[in-house]
Amino acid sequence: MKPFWSALLVFLVAAGCSASPALSPTAPPMAANVEAPTVIPRTPTSITITDSLGRQVLLPDVPQRIVITGKALIMIVDAAYMFPEAPGRMAALGNAGQGTSNFISLIDPDYAGKATLQQDASAEQIASARPDLVLLKSYLAETVGKSLEPLTIPVVYVDFETPDQYQRDLAILGQVFQNPVRAEEVASYYREAVDHVLSALENVTTRPRTLLLYHTDRDGAVAFNVPPLAWMQTQLVQLAGGEPVWSGANPGSGWTKVTMEQIAAWDADMVLIVSYTENPSDVVAELKADPQWRELRAVQEGNLLAFPGDLYSWDQPDARWILGLFWLAQRLHPEQLAGADIVQEAQQFYQTLYGLDADFFEAKIRPTFKGDMR
Repeated sequence: MKPFWSALLVFLVAAGCSASPALSPTAPPMAANVEAPTVIPRTPTSITITDSLGRQVLLPDVPQRIVITGKALIMIVDAAYMFPEAPGRMAALGNAGQGTSNFISLIDPDYAGKATLQQDASAEQIASARPDLVLLKSYLAETVGKSLEPLTIPVVYVDFETPDQYQRDLAILGQVFQNPVRAEEVASYYREAVDHVLSALENVTTRPRTLLLYHTDRDGAVAFNVPPLAWMQTQLVQLAGGEPVWSGANPGSGWTKVTMEQIAAWDADMVLIVSYTENPSDVVAELKADPQWRELRAVQEGNLLAFPGDLYSWDQPDARWILGLFWLAQRLHPEQLAGADIVQEAQQFYQTLYGLDADFFEAKIRPTFKGDMR
């Protein structure tokens, strides 16, 4: 198989002092003129963590009260809980759910006892949890991060936005939890999974023109949006052997709204619908009943698909993006990945990364499946 990094470029074009031994009960008492040995108190072992911004953060000891907050915190939390130390060291979290789902509440038996912070928690609210470390996404450095500086609360920044960043940021969490072995185990899982897909697509010469649309329905106003070129969603299409038809539209730094006319003009071979608040299968069913959408070639050929997920959608840079990659590559190139079973892949994902057995998967995860699981 190709090495992870080179293959990725191709498809994107681009570790105290011990106390003095205790005296034996039968040892003779020390003479009065003999000075007792000095007991040296154990000093904490400091650690230095280099975060995603290249900052070196010095901590007096391994952090035991960690806070994770801010928008899109599930990307950090779901990665952190791949480490066995995480449940016992989380002091407070922002809302670790998306919509009505909350994965961490299912796997952390002490979740209800942890403080829950608002998404835009202030420095004072964060400080009330008495953290010895705060984990934030790097885009919050100039806002939340700066507000914590006067309180001298250490902050480590991560991103978890792309496959490259996943490798780097898992290593950062390995420093935080002082468990580099686990960090490498998880990173290796992702590398090998990506390499498996890329190897299967090695001889593919045709890249189906693919359109990924994020569906929103705020206050009854339906809108469709495409992602920036650097985002995970675009990279998943590229890694899966597709051509993102919106790449020439120069989308901005966030989701960009597109019109029905533009969607029709792109005339994609496959259209993927993403939704974070609704079941994407319900959205697709509505679109298939819409006369305008029925005119699209992708709809007529049965290639309007609901991007799958479970508690969270598999298209986003959450831990589950690797499942999204596997699923999408199978949809775009079924012959190269014939016989692959996405349900088995998902069960292996939860067992390998979270230690959840088959019974847990069948009872708690599989019933939440949504989207096109064909």
